[in-house]
Amino acid sequence: MNETIEIRMLESLGQISEAEWDACACPETVDGGRPYDPFTTWRFLHALEASGSVGPRTGWDPRYLAAYLGDLLIGVAPLYAKGHSQGEYIFDHNWAHAYERAGGRYYPKLQIAVPFTPATGRRFLCKPDFQDTARSALMQGAIQIAEQNGLSGVHATFCTEDEIEAGAALGMMPRKSQQYHWLNDGYASFDAFLADLSSRKRKNIRKERERAQAFGGDIQVLSGDAIRPEHWDSFWRFYQDTGSRKWGSPYLTRAFFNIAQETLRDDMVLVLATRDGLDVAGALNFVGRDTIYGRYWGCTEDHPCLHFELCYYQAIDWAIRHGLDRVEAGAQGDHKLARGYMPTVTHSLHWLTDPGLARAVQQFLIAEAAAVDEEIDVLTDYGPFRKTDMEEQQ
Repeated sequence: MNETIEIRMLESLGQISEAEWDACACPETVDGGRPYDPFTTWRFLHALEASGSVGPRTGWDPRYLAAYLGDLLIGVAPLYAKGHSQGEYIFDHNWAHAYERAGGRYYPKLQIAVPFTPATGRRFLCKPDFQDTARSALMQGAIQIAEQNGLSGVHATFCTEDEIEAGAALGMMPRKSQQYHWLNDGYASFDAFLADLSSRKRKNIRKERERAQAFGGDIQVLSGDAIRPEHWDSFWRFYQDTGSRKWGSPYLTRAFFNIAQETLRDDMVLVLATRDGLDVAGALNFVGRDTIYGRYWGCTEDHPCLHFELCYYQAIDWAIRHGLDRVEAGAQGDHKLARGYMPTVTHSLHWLTDPGLARAVQQFLIAEAAAVDEEIDVLTDYGPFRKTDMEEQQ
């Protein structure tokens, strides 16, 4: 292939059609099915942009990459110029502080990611026949942009193992981190899942579900057209409460949920708890081809175990009933382990302009990877699943 690949930078998804972007982001939908995940689809990223959830004043300034072979678009990437490290869930604050104490300027940096979304998926989105070529061009293009503009580096978060290998071959630094995921071992029902747990953990989950469902109201699970515009009024209240406590202010704007109602409701599962005619708690999930992703939770009333029921157990139940392989419940949360969510490695890629900073970070990442592996081994041993029949007799 002798023709040169051109990398273009787009400041808005309005500069590219939905069909063009999705031909790279989710070519698997050609059969009419769901994308592997909805987060890199044009409709999701456009909802973030059109709602003002990302933009120059948010610290997430869109600079989407597009790779062209002649007039043919062969790859895209969701790239942002970042003025901070918030909303990423792969933390580099210590790198930033150390570099700035040494007289460097860490921000702005380039971030290849889905904003506010710690869910693993492809970050270098390529047409199937051009995957290796386009992915390499996008990676090298991002690095070149950082070098030419005096930026501190490029970071690609929650990417796939294939992307890790390709990035490492180009000199990017792989990083390991850890989340908790629930895996469907072909369970026919929630009770079949419980049967795989130790007796004590099984009893505890049943007790938690009973306590949650006794909160004095009803739990409804909504998706597609069953999600109505008025449901977002309730969920916005929940989201604001959680956002203000966790991040100081919510990442998503109210307009995002209005747009989501129009363009994303088939990608979502909304779990609401209603008491005396009022919604009092809710959990929002997104659905991919084989995974349901728990994203946001909030409440206006506190009820024992209702958080576990809406966020974790309802997601497991949905996955089983719809034949999905996995539940990703978001970042952090050791309490997920006792509820059947097991430690799982997640990945990111990093490239830093300053050689001294890059060497220091590389040494840190080697030590960190060993610690992550060790932690996962220890946590797995503490998992809730039955190990031997003798355990049931203890």
